[in-house]
Amino acid sequence: MTGETTNERIDSHTVLYGVVGDPIRHSKSPIMMNRAFRETGINGVYTAFHVTPESLGDFVRGIRAMGIRGVNVTIPHKLQIMDLLDEIDAGASAIGAVNTIVNNNGHLVGYNTDGIGYVRSLKEEAAPDLSGKRIVVIGAGGAARGITYALLQENPSEITITNRTITKAEELASSLEGGAVKLNAAASDRLKDLCEGADIVINTTSVGMFPNIGESPIRGEWMKSGAVASDLIYNPLKTTFLQEAEARGCKTHGGLGMFIYQGAYAFEYWTGQSAPVVAMRDSVLVSLQV
Repeated sequence: MTGETTNERIDSHTVLYGVVGDPIRHSKSPIMMNRAFRETGINGVYTAFHVTPESLGDFVRGIRAMGIRGVNVTIPHKLQIMDLLDEIDAGASAIGAVNTIVNNNGHLVGYNTDGIGYVRSLKEEAAPDLSGKRIVVIGAGGAARGITYALLQENPSEITITNRTITKAEELASSLEGGAVKLNAAASDRLKDLCEGADIVINTTSVGMFPNIGESPIRGEWMKSGAVASDLIYNPLKTTFLQEAEARGCKTHGGLGMFIYQGAYAFEYWTGQSAPVVAMRDSVLVSLQV
């Protein structure tokens, strides 16, 4: 059944879900989410909606009019969509972006599952306990914001956000409430020293993504043996950064888990059922091998 792309039980009771973006035809979400519906026996179908920014308001009206139960939101709509919803979850509000919409009888609630999906994956696959850890985050974009917010809830000792333009890192650090966690900003030219003392180094940039698979945000040799190297990229599944870190004796954590778990949280928000994570992962792996 892994090769199927739609639910065989489509009828007049089928509930509609989807992902909206511009562009969107590259998305693996329909493959993953339709597999989740089949595995759980839920009569739902999930499709991709190519919607330009100027048509986003019409699309949101369509969610209400058509009774679309749930929508994932991807680039470039994660910020603009917030002004069009009825309610924003506290986490999404703090992050400043929405990637999941739940339609409760016409009342649209926005959530952000990127950061919590990432942390769930990191803890299950590489670092079960994040408390007291020294973490370096490479990049200061939207992904870094969601991940840093979620990491702060895990009580690490220190998080340092690095970026080529240090003002972006400083703005991100100052916009989040670190509490007892030491939250710093640094320029990319300090990465070597920072990585040598870090327990976890996370690449949130696109450096190393297909087709530029020979690139890496840092050298793996900068990391200490036993540390965790984490990359949000999942194409390729093991980036140059992760390969070099593994050769250094580091644990590695690829981006596929974040993609799976952000979808799993969305599925659980929409359906109230536990997501079939193993099946979802299998469907994406199969699609990446095609």
